[in-house]
Amino acid sequence: MTVVLWYIDNNEHIIEHFLGIQYVSGTTASSLKTAIEVLFYKHELSISRLHGQGYDEASNMWGKFNSLKALILNNNPSVYYVHCFAHKF
Repeated sequence: MTVVLWYIDNNEHIIEHFLGIQYVSGTTASSLKTAIEVLFYKHELSISRLHGQGYDEASNMWGKFNSLKALILNNNPSVYYVHCFAHKF
């Protein structure tokens, strides 16, 4: 799994940062969330500071129940979801 962060710096520029590739043992939402938590921990980041998330159309990623999106929203209800338009067509 690859993780890319977008954020706004102090000069109000949008920064895109490739955080890394994280091995996942499976593609269930819970194993993906654990992999993200491990990667964030390694970089001293916290999921509680997320403001947005975007994924492809796979049900394990963005489905309403038991998806990665839902698991992250359970811990941080202020995280907006945006569909990854690179996977739209």
